[in-house]
Amino acid sequence: MSLDENAEKGAHAYSLLKAYRPFPDVSDELLDPEGRVRRVWRPFLDHLSSLSAEDILERFARGNQYLNDAGVYFRQYGQDGANEREWPLSHIPVIISQDDWQVISEGLIQRAELLEHVVADLYGQNRLVADGFLPASLIARSPEWQRPLVGVTPKSGHFLHFLAFEIGRGPDGTWWVLSDRAQAPSGAGFALENRVATGRVFNEFFAKANVHRLASFFRRFRDQLVDLRGEPDSRVSILTPGPLNDTYFEHAYIARYLGFMLLEGEDLTVENGRLMVRTVAGLRPVSVLWRRLDSAWIDPVEMNETSQIGTPGLVQAVRQGAVTMINALGTGILETRALLAFLPRISEHLIGEQLKLPNVATWWCGEAATRSYVKDHAETMMFSPALSTALPFASAQTDFIGKDFHRLNQGVLDSWIDSKAGDLVAQEAVTLSTTPAYQDERLVPRPMSLRVFLARTARGWEVMSGGFARIGRTEDASAIAMQAGGSAADVWIVGGKKPVKETLLHQIESPFFKAQSGTLPSRAADNLFWLGRYVERAEGAVRLLRAYHARLLETADPDAPLVAQTAEFLDKIGVAPDHPVPAGLCDMLQAAVGSAGKVRDRFSVDGWLALNDLAQTANGARRTMRESADVTRAMGLLLRKITGFSGLVHENMYRFTGWRFLSIGRALERAHRMADLLTEFTTADAPEGALELLLEVGDSAMSMSRRYAVSLSQSTVLDLLAMDAKNPRSVLYQLSDMKDHIEVLPGATDQGHLSDLARSVLQVHTSLAISTPETLTPEKLGELRDQIAYLSVELTDAYIR
Repeated sequence: MSLDENAEKGAHAYSLLKAYRPFPDVSDELLDPEGRVRRVWRPFLDHLSSLSAEDILERFARGNQYLNDAGVYFRQYGQDGANEREWPLSHIPVIISQDDWQVISEGLIQRAELLEHVVADLYGQNRLVADGFLPASLIARSPEWQRPLVGVTPKSGHFLHFLAFEIGRGPDGTWWVLSDRAQAPSGAGFALENRVATGRVFNEFFAKANVHRLASFFRRFRDQLVDLRGEPDSRVSILTPGPLNDTYFEHAYIARYLGFMLLEGEDLTVENGRLMVRTVAGLRPVSVLWRRLDSAWIDPVEMNETSQIGTPGLVQAVRQGAVTMINALGTGILETRALLAFLPRISEHLIGEQLKLPNVATWWCGEAATRSYVKDHAETMMFSPALSTALPFASAQTDFIGKDFHRLNQGVLDSWIDSKAGDLVAQEAVTLSTTPAYQDERLVPRPMSLRVFLARTARGWEVMSGGFARIGRTEDASAIAMQAGGSAADVWIVGGKKPVKETLLHQIESPFFKAQSGTLPSRAADNLFWLGRYVERAEGAVRLLRAYHARLLETADPDAPLVAQTAEFLDKIGVAPDHPVPAGLCDMLQAAVGSAGKVRDRFSVDGWLALNDLAQTANGARRTMRESADVTRAMGLLLRKITGFSGLVHENMYRFTGWRFLSIGRALERAHRMADLLTEFTTADAPEGALELLLEVGDSAMSMSRRYAVSLSQSTVLDLLAMDAKNPRSVLYQLSDMKDHIEVLPGATDQGHLSDLARSVLQVHTSLAISTPETLTPEKLGELRDQIAYLSVELTDAYIR
């Protein structure tokens, strides 16, 4: 097809668009006002039209599989509480030309500079209020106005370092700013995952299209944060509210992607005015903190006193210039919806320019003249709380459009507006542009808004070449939020020269800096330690349950001595065999998932998926299995998955301090469980078959036959399962493993002297190493079991508390 023919190509030229019906009086990203496909979309439409419906669905499934494999989720809140939901990807990207994006970028950079001036004034000279550009009541009553930060100049010299703007295109094709996000903007990590998933859906096309890349944006921002440290031994960290936050996946993803520590409030403390992170090597300074929680929860001493996720004294550290906050505390005031009413005039006053990218028309009802205008045009406006910081269309309970307020006559509506006055803001009822989404083997228009990210770098403000699009579930623009069933799409900026492929790796001209050691936060060490314990605990329970059910099938008598004693032991360790798959076993695996979830930034995606699959398999077996006849097979499957997970972690995890805590937890649990079993099943009155059961649970029957020429006896079992330094199932082997790991932990020695923990492990290890099978009586084994259990307390005292 010639260039001229292609330029005239209309919607009818594509079978996928035969039923595409743009909304009346609404701008569409795909079609121009004459109904022709926009030039920037045509290559993609040509590619999509060359695929069959089956090919398209297969490609979509490929993208979904990537997101599932990567563990991407968002937390949805409903009547049943919070649930992790699969990431709702809208597979058709939003495509924008480079020329259009340049206009957007210039407007948003100007807006970022304006917001910097505004927030600097509000916490500085406060001339905007004094000179009448902002109502004093609007600022003073805002819950985002943080009085403790008045007069505090950020250490970096800037209040804002990372911003997001929610924008939409109006019916005339003009882009409008719908909301400014300056508190703790989310979505950048999800934008990266959208890009990877969509790139896999359209891999052949994407590789050849001039789609601008995202990595350089993150690399330059990361380098800027590193430069802000000031002190080479200090750290850049990301502060998260924790795993229950709706965007926690992104916090962990960005931390892992950029190589920063992910911290919670309890990980931090303020010592002598400096912000420090509790690590297993002691306190270490943090000088740059990218916060992902709102200012009010940062410090229970000077902010919200009910906060349990903040750090006492953090505001004082900021006040003393000991830490750079990204963004500065108190910047949430910029998200106040009513502020949009005043920004056009403030822009002309502060920077002498009109807004290049206007925000949606907004009126604050606190002034009589404004209220009169709003009453006369109420049917075309959307009303919401003046101090709201929520996104447009995100709160149907508080936001409504005047024309839909049909229950009230005009007089009642006017009276209601008067009664709300300064608590009310009116905005032009936004009609969002539409973009194509794939539905029922065709493309359909759906309302859309874009979230665009800006970062302050060494070059100044830089705009991410792409972003994060919210796509409506239906034709209703109020359903674009994911909490309301909306979806997310990648944003492709196309045009110009073929983009250079960039990564986060340092370029040749970048200075080399060696990774810092000893930066494992104590909370992360605790979770890794207990992850190792929970997984090993579950493995031991599975092995014992399999042995129990095998013997129950042989005897068909639950009161048989060995069967009964095994059931009693299972009950003692929390997995009473009252069900083929006991609830206690599922609880152990869920506890492991919980511990791993708190260290997602330090855990591989493959390991996370394997652990979740393990827990889901156990839960599924519990729901479906009712008879014990197949339980040995089910336990075998679980055992293979557990050992597969353990092998995956052992082979792939970098041998840093975190891996050692994971390994210590695993070794301690295995040593304790085996000592416990030997204590219970080597007594003089142990039932017949007890020794065979120990060998089976200890996976050492083959080693017994090869290792000992004599017949099975209590002494040979004790020698193999308690004292054999080469048997990974023996108590001594695991104590040796623990001893080796603890010897190289930070603080294991002090001026040549062993720490209390290292000394205790050595004592337990030596006591067992000099024993003989004859001296390992049940009483002695019981003491050994208790000593091993107490090592957990000593480790906690040394590194966690």
